[in-house]
Amino acid sequence: MSKGWEARRPAFMASRETADGAYAVLIGAPMDWTVSFRPGSRFGPAAIRAVSDGIEEYSVYQERSLEEIAFYDGGDLVLPFGNAKASLEIIDAAATDLWAAGHFPFFLGGEHLITLGVLRAATRRYPELAVLHLDAHADLRPGYMGEPESHASVMRRALEECPGLTLYQFGIRSGTAEEFALAREKTRLYPFEVVEPLYGVCAELGKRPVYLTLDIDVVDPAFAPGTGTPEPGGITSRELLDALHVLKGVNLVGCDLVEVSPPYDQSSRTAVLAAEAVREILLQVSPGPSKKKKATGAA
Repeated sequence: MSKGWEARRPAFMASRETADGAYAVLIGAPMDWTVSFRPGSRFGPAAIRAVSDGIEEYSVYQERSLEEIAFYDGGDLVLPFGNAKASLEIIDAAATDLWAAGHFPFFLGGEHLITLGVLRAATRRYPELAVLHLDAHADLRPGYMGEPESHASVMRRALEECPGLTLYQFGIRSGTAEEFALAREKTRLYPFEVVEPLYGVCAELGKRPVYLTLDIDVVDPAFAPGTGTPEPGGITSRELLDALHVLKGVNLVGCDLVEVSPPYDQSSRTAVLAAEAVREILLQVSPGPSKKKKATGAA
């Protein structure tokens, strides 16, 4: 599984030393070759790992700790600088290997285009895949500045290349008129809102395989300024965590978290929020002991 991968240190807190026995596997995809505004998301995986030591392994929300589950941080993929096509092929191969080995792939971006490589692998394994897309941007452009494979067109490429895929879009508040027209025709679009529509969608998904792609800019830049294309009017950090907890019980088969760009956030609060999101997702998808909440109140 380690072919073409760099050394895994530093790792996300509480990671196992090897992938043996691990369910979820974190993999960094440090790529920002097609960004349209502010570069720097290739430093996102390292920043998320670095701040993870500053938060707790224990989740108050779920009453579980990362120490109770088996996950592994496999480090970063080695991606050829500036070569989007070759980078997507490497990401595709890594995702394919992880699913074949029985792992839950969890990719850390990097720009949103990395999701296309993962979805190519995912839809070969799960032809009827449902994708939950949390983002400020529709990402449905035909291309950007003549480049068809761009972070601004990643969901359009996914729809075209993966005909069995169903795309659900939440929190979208930016895009062209053409993108919104296409979204209304080809996707399940929920502009501006995330948590409330997620309840209904999750209820109807049943046991269908689901992939989550989380662009940190779905969160308002007041809470997450460290991203390449900030867009005012987003959800709060608390709403993001609430949204992740709504997914409990969904047949989640993989996910990614993208577009954390640390150069634009000296406070590191964007990376900290991302690290907490990673913790909550890892705890939610991983098998292991779960504590029941104790009853409170007067006897």
